[in-house]
Amino acid sequence: MKDSLRQQFERLTFRLAELDTTLADGSVAADMKRYRALTREQAEVSSLVTLWQRYQQHEADQAAARELQDDPDMAEMAREEIALNEAALAALEQQLQLALIPKDPDDERNAFLEIRAGAGGDESALFAGDLARMYLRFAEGQGWRTEIMSANESDLGGYKELVVRIEGDGVYGRLKFESGGHRVQRVPATESQGRIHTSACTVAVLPEPDEAEEITLNPADLRIDTFRASGAGGQHINKTDSAIRVTHLPTGLVAECQDDRSQHRNKAKALAVLQARLRDKERIEREAREAATRKGLIGSGDRSDRIRTYNFPQGRLTDHRINLTLYKLGQIMDGDLGDVIQGLLAAQAADQLAQLEEGRA
Repeated sequence: MKDSLRQQFERLTFRLAELDTTLADGSVAADMKRYRALTREQAEVSSLVTLWQRYQQHEADQAAARELQDDPDMAEMAREEIALNEAALAALEQQLQLALIPKDPDDERNAFLEIRAGAGGDESALFAGDLARMYLRFAEGQGWRTEIMSANESDLGGYKELVVRIEGDGVYGRLKFESGGHRVQRVPATESQGRIHTSACTVAVLPEPDEAEEITLNPADLRIDTFRASGAGGQHINKTDSAIRVTHLPTGLVAECQDDRSQHRNKAKALAVLQARLRDKERIEREAREAATRKGLIGSGDRSDRIRTYNFPQGRLTDHRINLTLYKLGQIMDGDLGDVIQGLLAAQAADQLAQLEEGRA
C-alpha cells in the first residue's frame, strides 16, 4: 500500500478518537444539527478505521508467517499462511480505496423522475410510456414508493410528459445516471410497411431537497396558474380548476401538479418539484464550472446527451457512456435494470479511483 494511503488512514484513526471524545460530552446534544452531523461522520469514519485495523492485522500475520519460513517444520504451513494473507490484503486494499471515494450527499435522497417525449411524435410518447412502466416496475422491485405528480398523456397512449416522485432508500444514488437522452429503434404499431423508426425521450432524475436546504423562493418571482386537470380522475377533478402550474419567472422553469383534488396540496407538490429543478440547475451549473476542463466518464450532465439506445428488433440495450451492451431488452423493459445500474456504478467508482490516484501521484 502506498504511503499516501497509509497516512490518510492514520489521520482517520486520530479523527475517530476526536469524534468519540466530542460525542462523549453531553452538551453536544444540545445542538441537534451539529450532533447529527458528528454522529454521521463518526459512523462513516468508524467503518473505515475498522477496515484499516483488519488490514494492519493481516500485515502483522504476514510478517509473522514470513519469519516461520526458515523453520523446516513450519515452512509449508507458513507458505499457505502467506498466500492466504496476500489474498486478504489485496481484497482489503481494494475495499479501503473504494471506501475513500467521496460520497455524493444526495445519493440517499428521494428523487423526482421526469420523462418527456422528444423527436418521433406519437411513437416517442408511446416510448415514454414504456420507460415509465420500466422505472415503476424497477421501483416496485426495490420496495420504493411512487407517486405520480403530473402526467400529460398522448392521444394514442403513453405520455408527452410525466413526473413521478420516488421515495425509498438510496433512490437518487441508484437512478441518477438515468438522466439524458434515451433513443428507441423499433417498428411502430402504426407502421404498415414494417420499417424501423427511431425516436427519443429525455429523462431527468432530480434529488428531492431537504427542507433545511431548500432554496428560498421569492413570491414575486412566481406566477401561479390554476387550470382544469386533464385525463382520468373522475367527475370532480375534470370540472374544477384544481390543477396548479408554477412558473419561476427569473429562470423560466415550470412545475405543475394535478394528481390531487385539493388545489392547496397540488400547489405544495408543484413547489416541491420546482425546488428540486432549481437545485438541480444550480448543481449542474456549479459542476460545469468546476469541471470545465474535463469531461467525467458518466457524462457531462447535459440532458441532450444520447446516453442509451433500445433496439427492439435485436433485443439489445446499449449504454453508450460505458460501452455496455445487453441482449435482454425484454427483461429490462419489465424493470430488470440491475445489471445496467451496477455497470454504471462500477464505472463511476473506477473513474473516481483513477482520479484519486492522479491526485496522490
